[in-house]
Amino acid sequence: MIELYTWPTPNGHKIHIMLEECGLDYTVHAIDIGAGDQFAPEFLKFSPNNKMPAMIDPDGPGGKPYSVFESGAMLMYLAEKTGKFMPSDMAGRYTVIQWLMFQMGGVGPMLGQAHHFRHYAPRKIKYAYDRYTNEARRLYNVVDTRLGEVEYVAGEYSIADMAIYPWMRLHERQGVDIDTIPNLERWLDAISERPAVQKGMEILKDRRSNLKDDAKAREILFGAQQYARR
Repeated sequence: MIELYTWPTPNGHKIHIMLEECGLDYTVHAIDIGAGDQFAPEFLKFSPNNKMPAMIDPDGPGGKPYSVFESGAMLMYLAEKTGKFMPSDMAGRYTVIQWLMFQMGGVGPMLGQAHHFRHYAPRKIKYAYDRYTNEARRLYNVVDTRLGEVEYVAGEYSIADMAIYPWMRLHERQGVDIDTIPNLERWLDAISERPAVQKGMEILKDRRSNLKDDAKAREILFGAQQYARR
């Protein structure tokens, strides 16, 4: 039984979806990032970057408990553990890994900044607003071009799709007009119809609050506490 420590964010959703797709049993432990649960010493023991999601597999390598943090690494771990959603041949495997790294290094950080400066910054900073909105649009176009060549980003449905989907489903919040990227719109629709994706997106859905209306949560997430040495 996988012990999953998570919250309903795009990075959390990746792992929810993968666990549902694989059919693995798991227990959800809510890490309320607006309340500061991510800074708890017991959580930091296996997620030292004070970020969720993280997980503990009691039946890890060698049959011993094993913890994993960073959502991209978690997807790769679960793919290797189950033999699912990652090709076994080297070329296919590295096609998936390339697109997973594209999400981890580009889509997540850049779209996250677009979210922040478009919706949560205490004042509108035009340079930052425009920079990250334009970069978000560029990344969407990269994926749209790719999806004009293949059905899914790595060819067949894989952990790369699970990583990108939770971020790009939020296109309106990132200032992206979905009507201008029809290949990506087709892909979003196809993934959203998968039963495992629908189940994964529902996990802890009722616990999420609107940061715009929660000054305390914004301070925890974006204030000095986030940068304290631990």
